[in-house]
Formats: sequence, structure tokens, C-alpha cells
Amino acid sequence: MRVYFDNAATTPIDPEVLKEMYKVMENNYGNPSSIHAHGREVRSIVEKARKTVANLLHTSPAEIFFTSGGTEADNTAIRCGIVDNGLKHAISSRLEHHAVIHTLEAMQKAGSIKLSFVDTDDKGNIDYTHLEELLKGNDRSLVSLMHANNEVGTLSDMERIGDLCEHYNAIYHSDTVQTMGHYRHDLSKLKAHFMVCAAHKLHGPKGVGFLHVNHKVKIKPFIYGGSQERNMRGGTENVYGIVGLAKALELAYANMDEHQNQIQALKTYMIGQLKENVPAIEFNGEVDPAKSLYTVLNVSFPCSDMADMLLFNLDIAGISASGGSACSSGSDIGSHVLTAIGGDPTRPSVRFSFSKYNTKEEVDYTVSKLKELCMAYV
Repeated sequence: MRVYFDNAATTPIDPEVLKEMYKVMENNYGNPSSIHAHGREVRSIVEKARKTVANLLHTSPAEIFFTSGGTEADNTAIRCGIVDNGLKHAISSRLEHHAVIHTLEAMQKAGSIKLSFVDTDDKGNIDYTHLEELLKGNDRSLVSLMHANNEVGTLSDMERIGDLCEHYNAIYHSDTVQTMGHYRHDLSKLKAHFMVCAAHKLHGPKGVGFLHVNHKVKIKPFIYGGSQERNMRGGTENVYGIVGLAKALELAYANMDEHQNQIQALKTYMIGQLKENVPAIEFNGEVDPAKSLYTVLNVSFPCSDMADMLLFNLDIAGISASGGSACSSGSDIGSHVLTAIGGDPTRPSVRFSFSKYNTKEEVDYTVSKLKELCMAYV
């Protein structure tokens, strides 16, 4: 059996998405910046996709800018949000994706900003009292805190963060790559200035995403070279990708409740099976459905003697997952997230992440292999 449990890294493209993309690939090849009929035809396709995305998120099409993915969107929001608004202070956490944390650290190293990290607990939850202290004790800040952690799945309270940012006149950016298309985001109510999407996280194509820029904040382009995206991003649009993104998001919203229930049930089932079959099992991050991303389960195993081989052996068994351990020394390459929450460096950790295509049979097979592997090292 081959099992794919690495959907937080990327998801298989939905066949309905492929159909939409193929239609455009076969029939529409004009440059959307060209003024002739072929170009205008493709321009209308791009704008239709933008309107689809905006309608689903309850915002204006003028606030949606297509990008090459989540990393570019995060970089644009952070760098342009800081520079173009004259900010000198940023607040983030040590659990953020590298697209966020490395960007902020580079700006700090260049002397552009002072960077503060908000405290988090051993499950990855934000200390909101500390966040308010940081906002209160500094000049106007950019706050960059992800909605759901990509490694351990712990959710942040976007409404609470938004309220704090509004009160202290801060600019709020949230990396929503893991939750866009998995939760409903009403941008007419959320007090976020920047939110991001990567289509390949929700059964769309790779190489395309978008940045939502609230009309209350103004930024200049991050990439120059053309007047595309209403003068906000130079470069010919990835038309096929944009069409695929819009279709993937449309499908995600149409079937969201069903998929949430299905995938959460699968995650809950796997938690129960692991507890029953693997001794001394632990979980990194929150597993409470109210506090945890339903597509991610990060498992800490007791079989420390096989730490370096666990993912390798799973791969041999046909199971694709991702892993990492907390760094035990400065030379180790481990998970910065697990290190930040105080993960045990002697225990191997594996992230299993689920999609609508996974089944209980795949969970049973995976748990049986994990039981065999861990028992061999007891």
C-alpha cells in the first residue's frame, strides 16, 4: 500500500481543477496585458478568477493580488508593509514559517527594524497578554502571526489578534497558507491587513497564490517590471495557475463542512489507534479540535534509538510523511518549531497531514507499521 500523509507540504490536484486549467491551456493563449482580442479574452479570465476568490472571502476584487505562492505573498506583506508604512518594530513568534521568520530576521540584521518575539506555551499557543505588552511598549508595529502552525497545527485567535492590533494601531499580517480553503475567512469582518494563500495547499496547482491587501493599508510593489496586477506586481500572470487556484478555492468552500468532518474524524481515529497500539505516545501541539488544525497531527514517538531512521523506514513501507526533532545542539538541523515549544530532542517526531482523499484503511496500515517499527526498538 502507498499512503500519502504529507498534505501540509502539498496536496494532489483535484481532477475538477485540472479540467478547468486544461480548458484554458488548450483555448486561451493570449497575453492578458495585450490590448488585442486574444489578450482581452485572457484578461477577462483572470479577472473572473479574481472575482471568484474575492466573493468567497467577502472582499473586493481590488484587494486580491495574485502571486507565485505563499512565500512571495508573505515577503511582500512583511517587507512592503514595514517599509512603505515607515514601521520600525515588528512582532512575531519563533514558531512562524521560514518565509516569515527569515524575512523579519533579515530586516532586523539590516537594521531596518527591531524584532520582538511573543511568548508561546509548550503547545504553541500565543501568550496574548505578552502580545499586548509588546504592542503597548513599542511604537506602531507590524504583527506577523500565522493562523495555524504548519508543523504542529496549533491555531491562533485571529479575531483577538485583530482587535489588539486595531486598538494599538498596528498592521496585522497572518500567514494563512495552511487554513485558506480549510476554514471560512470573512475578510469583511476580520481585522487583518494582509492574508495569504498558496493554491497547492488546497488541491490546486503549485506556483500560484494570492495576497489579500486590506484597503486600509497602502504598499508599493515588491516585484517591479510591469504594470500587471494593477501596478502591484510586475510579470506576466500565471493564467492557468490562477484559474486553477480559483477553482480549487471554489470547490473547497462548496464542500468545506463535509471535508472538515471527514478529515477531523480521520485525525481523531488515528489519535485513538496510536494511543492503543504504540506505548508512551505523545503529541506535539494542540489536538483539541477547537484549538488545532484538523489536517495536521504531529506525533512524538518513544523509540529514540530509531530517530534517524523512522521516516526512512516509513518511506520504505510506502508511507509519505514529514518529520523533525527539536535541536539538541547548535549543530543539529532540527525543527525550529519543536525547539521553540520545548520538544524532547531524544524523541523522533513525525507530522502526518491529511486530505479529503485519505482513508481509515490508510490510517490502520500506517499505525500497524509504526507499531512494528517501535516494537523492534523497545
